[in-house]
Amino acid sequence: MINYWPLLGILLVVAGFALRMNPMLVVTAAAIVTGLLGGMDLVEVISTFGKAFNDNRIIAIVWIVLPVIGLLERFGLQQRAATLIRGFRKATAGRLLILYLAYRQITAAIGLHSTAGHPQTVRPLVAPMALAAAQKQHGELDEETSEKVKAYAAATDNVGLFFGEDIFFAIGSIVLIQQTLLTYGYNLAPLELAVWAIPTAIVAFVVHGSRLLLFDRQLSRGSGPSTMLPLHHSPSDTPPDGHVGSER
Repeated sequence: MINYWPLLGILLVVAGFALRMNPMLVVTAAAIVTGLLGGMDLVEVISTFGKAFNDNRIIAIVWIVLPVIGLLERFGLQQRAATLIRGFRKATAGRLLILYLAYRQITAAIGLHSTAGHPQTVRPLVAPMALAAAQKQHGELDEETSEKVKAYAAATDNVGLFFGEDIFFAIGSIVLIQQTLLTYGYNLAPLELAVWAIPTAIVAFVVHGSRLLLFDRQLSRGSGPSTMLPLHHSPSDTPPDGHVGSER
């Protein structure tokens, strides 16, 4: 006879989410209840939790890194990154992001996908440094231009990872292609497929690198009052009598 009692765990999940309870507590409680109703004792359920955590410990690393990044940001990581880039006279937002694009593609190509990313590097380091470089070259930026610089920083990470990771022969996409071709009688090694991702990665680097250099030119052309915050008093700040220095 089939035991349907373990399915109560699904009802617990639905009820917990409907009541807007803590998702982690809801899922944990539902898993424990499901295990107990399925005939496992409490020790066995906890052992199963431990084994799953150990088998997927790479996932847990993310949750350990994020609080560390948050603490570093609180103690001035972004400000220090911006100060560092201001010390380079010829640094621009485009050139900085091109260097990051090269780093991202190379590390992704050798399988080091987690050495960079939006939470690890873009938000705390790359975006503040790109903003500082743009401000150093063109003065204070308005909100729209600042958001565009941040968007280019995020896009650079996406392009570098997406077109770089396919060069790594052990990535899931290469294995999927290899298995699909195998079903049609084409027995190719993953490395043979990964090699053909190199021309695509080079083209992606050239195209996105050109976009970044064009973005630098756009910043230079738009460094006037229309895109930059005013660094002086506007005409409305001038008293009617024409004495700019008078107090109001």
